[in-house]
Amino acid sequence: MDVMGDKATLLETGRFEQSADFVQSADLVQPSDRDETGEAAEEARQRLAAEAGDVEAMSVLGAMLLRRGDLDGAEPQLRAATAAGDRAAANNLGVLLHQRGYADDAAGWWRIAAVAGSAAAAHALGRHHREKGDEPAAEYWLRQSAEQGHALGAYALADLLEHRGDAAAGHWMRAAAERGHREAAYRLARALDREVSAEGDDGPDNGVSPAAEQWYRQAAARGHRRAALHLGAILERRGELKEAGRWYLTSAKDGEARAACALGFLLRDAGDVESAAVWWLRAAQDGDGNAANALGALHAERGETQTAERWYRAAMDAGDVNGAYNLGLLCAEQARTAQAEQWYRRAAYAGHREAANALAILLLQGGDTAGAEPWFSKAAEAGSVDAAFNLGILFAGRGTEEGDVVALRWYERAAAAGHTEAALQVGIARLRDGDEAAAERHLRCAAGGGSSEAAYRLATVLDARRPPVPAHELGEPVHSAKSECEEWYERAASQGHRRAQVRVGMLAAARGDVVGAARWYREAAEAGSRNGAFNLGLLLAREGSEPEAAVWWTRAADAGHGRAALRLALVYARRGELAEGQRWADRAVTLGPREVSERAARLRDALRQELSA
Repeated sequence: MDVMGDKATLLETGRFEQSADFVQSADLVQPSDRDETGEAAEEARQRLAAEAGDVEAMSVLGAMLLRRGDLDGAEPQLRAATAAGDRAAANNLGVLLHQRGYADDAAGWWRIAAVAGSAAAAHALGRHHREKGDEPAAEYWLRQSAEQGHALGAYALADLLEHRGDAAAGHWMRAAAERGHREAAYRLARALDREVSAEGDDGPDNGVSPAAEQWYRQAAARGHRRAALHLGAILERRGELKEAGRWYLTSAKDGEARAACALGFLLRDAGDVESAAVWWLRAAQDGDGNAANALGALHAERGETQTAERWYRAAMDAGDVNGAYNLGLLCAEQARTAQAEQWYRRAAYAGHREAANALAILLLQGGDTAGAEPWFSKAAEAGSVDAAFNLGILFAGRGTEEGDVVALRWYERAAAAGHTEAALQVGIARLRDGDEAAAERHLRCAAGGGSSEAAYRLATVLDARRPPVPAHELGEPVHSAKSECEEWYERAASQGHRRAQVRVGMLAAARGDVVGAARWYREAAEAGSRNGAFNLGLLLAREGSEPEAAVWWTRAADAGHGRAALRLALVYARRGELAEGQRWADRAVTLGPREVSERAARLRDALRQELSA
């Protein structure tokens, strides 16, 4: 019986000994091994014995009737057995009276049974006193029960002591767990988890101590659905997905919505989206906001925006602030800017950092810089790495020295959290300040994170340190294995960085790899690099393909490359097309640089004289 509000229930021990505690309070009814016919025969046998004056039979018959809910039939049998000194009957009479609503009368009979040595009665009496607010009396009787090895008594005592902050609570919680109390095992596991977190220790297994896992397993094996959920999460983090799925399934079938949601994600990751949707639906209908968000995302991916919006609203109604954020994203994708702002604001005011960042971006796009800044700040202070980077961009855009200092501070904060582009910006700033060591460190982080610009800049830093390539005795350069800077150039080039592609082409040409050089120059040129087009033209001209070279020089010159224009002027002059040569010479004079302009001017003047002769 649980006098804290649960209806008293019975537990059949399977023993019919004099003074055996036939009823254990606050436990579940255990199914009998006998069928209904066997139970009826047993009841008839006990009734005959009771009518003949057998005290044990009266106690057992009363317990049987009490279990069945026949309080009127059970009461006289239990009273008669109690009067004859049967402590189990006294305990069960207390249960019966409590079920009738006579708590104080029930306590009187529990006291009689407890004094006679009934651990179950002592537990029930302790719970009764706690409900009445008499904690000293509650502790006394619960301790009596616990010290006799009663699991429920040990658990109730642990709960009382824990409420007071008494260190002895852990001892009794462990005692209850060791005696098979599943809630005690679960709470013991949670306490061990908190200890690991408080110590800041990740533990040997993703922050979960082996002892905690053991107690989660014990509680889960006894049907504790939250323990099964936690056990599933532990196993999932460890990569044991099959067993994790089994525990999630067990917990979900017992009605744990979070387990159903987690099972859905596990199935989705395994490629079974349809089964995942079934479990998400079950969890969402039980009020799980995360599952509702997952359903919304699923329908949004399918283009079913109305259904997606309905589930996002359901998530929001369930108290999940992600629902409002996702509604904002959905509206933004549909260009419903006003509604997107509304939902972003709702989520941001509820503390959603990414919603605050998204709101700031929306305001910035609308020209409201003053309105965007505080939301970026709020999101960044709450831990949004993207918001910290965006604040850096915002302050850098002001073009002031003070703004640059503040921008760098935010960039450094985002970079420390692993933001690739922020690390690049810090690297560029450190290069500008002359702090090459710090610059290299940040550029390496950014390049390792996939930034092609960082890879290129890192390569240039390393390239500048390289000693000149030595020449052997015949005057030809000696080429050793690829240096680190070449590897970074190549990484940037393979990511489409045009300047890196040109540089890789130049390095290949220096090694005599004409084919490789042409490939990289062509990639850069086709992506719009005028230097790539110019160098490709030089390479083709040296290989005897001047007409094709002229095509690439034309592309480079049209993009503003002065040397390419001068080369074209020379090509047309040699061909005798003086007017065209003069036109390109004029263009080269305009484009520069200075030495090119000077040469182009001399060529132009010579062509002009030739034309006027």
